Amino acid sequence: MAAKPHMNLVVIGHVDHGKSTSVGRLLFETGAIQKHVIEKYKKEAESIGKATFEFAWVMDNLKEERERGLTIDVAHRRFDTDKYYYTIIDAPGHRDFVKNMITGASQADAAILVVAVGERDEKGGLMPQTKEHVFLSWTLGIKQMIVAINKMDTVNYNQAKYEETKKLLDQLFKVVGFKPDQLEFLPMSGLKGDNIKEKGKLDWWTGNTLLQALDDITLPEKPTKLPLRLPVQDVYSITGIGTVPVGRVETGVMKVGDKVIFEPAGVTGEIKSIEMHHEMMDKAEPGDNIGYNVRGVGKDDIRRGDVCGPASKPPTVAKEFTAQIVVLNHPSAITVGYTPVFHAHTAQVACKFVELISKLDPRTGKVLEKNPTFLKTGDAGVVKIAPTRPLVIEPFKEIPQMGRFAIRDMGSTVAAGMVVNVTPAK
Repeated sequence: MAAKPHMNLVVIGHVDHGKSTSVGRLLFETGAIQKHVIEKYKKEAESIGKATFEFAWVMDNLKEERERGLTIDVAHRRFDTDKYYYTIIDAPGHRDFVKNMITGASQADAAILVVAVGERDEKGGLMPQTKEHVFLSWTLGIKQMIVAINKMDTVNYNQAKYEETKKLLDQLFKVVGFKPDQLEFLPMSGLKGDNIKEKGKLDWWTGNTLLQALDDITLPEKPTKLPLRLPVQDVYSITGIGTVPVGRVETGVMKVGDKVIFEPAGVTGEIKSIEMHHEMMDKAEPGDNIGYNVRGVGKDDIRRGDVCGPASKPPTVAKEFTAQIVVLNHPSAITVGYTPVFHAHTAQVACKFVELISKLDPRTGKVLEKNPTFLKTGDAGVVKIAPTRPLVIEPFKEIPQMGRFAIRDMGSTVAAGMVVNVTPAK
């Protein structure tokens, strides 16, 4: 039997809307976790007064998370549908953990957005984190989303309540820029299990169950037609072989015999060998985590954050770049001159804000103000950035995998963004 195609799935949504419970239920219904484990969690949950948390604990098996009832880390679990095998990246909904959400979402082929059917803000609209996660997904390039309207058991499986929530979500997606064919809506109850594998009490529902919807997601094409981009994670020196950089191929194909260049280091060489999981390969494709040996490149010539590409189409080193960002969490405000650390692929480089071009509505992307004096938490904007030392970064439209970044400062994620265009340094 041929191996099933693999997909990465991120689960997002407002805190307390039932993400972890839904994930736990999904793993249980696909046989990725046994019934006796759930029973054990159920007893433990009841004993500390957290009844109904048993499914959530499948993912939140860190003790601190159980006691706080929050998801902190990004957990990785495998489960299988009829068609695919999925790695689920459970991205936390809480603000402080948004960095994990960003690194989680940036690797995802698809997302499940979990929205509790009855929860509204004080104006009767969707919860702010729901809106933020939709905009973030768009900014991070997620192309396919299952919108799971959850907790249907709390409204007695009422169809009108489902339709009302769906309508609010429809408006939000339209405004942000998602097309209807990128979305699939469905009602469910993660806690009770309705419409995960079987319809259950949602007998009025004629669409897919969650598992059917997961089988409906189209496998994204590997970006093999784009030029090779392979960010360096580490560089080893191996006796008898020589210098061996390791990393994951983001785009393109690497073949033995290829002439390559590392930027910003500016060193060139020829691929002598490629290895994955201790096996020699003739070529490597996007998603492959490889070690490779390059003739003519020494251990001290390159380092983590450098990017390997074809000598004929070298990775772009930015003198400066324009980007669209969402400010997630800044203690005061971002102004011109601010120089936090940008995390892009494997690079971490301090970059300076040289111009605030515009302020955007973070729920829609429409321009609210030109040349604002500052951007604060909750704002989105277009900005001009100058790295303080050479950084490889590419326009999102050309090589999306190399055009996303997170901005970190003082131990937390300040913002996330995508590159609009680059002024090359070379």
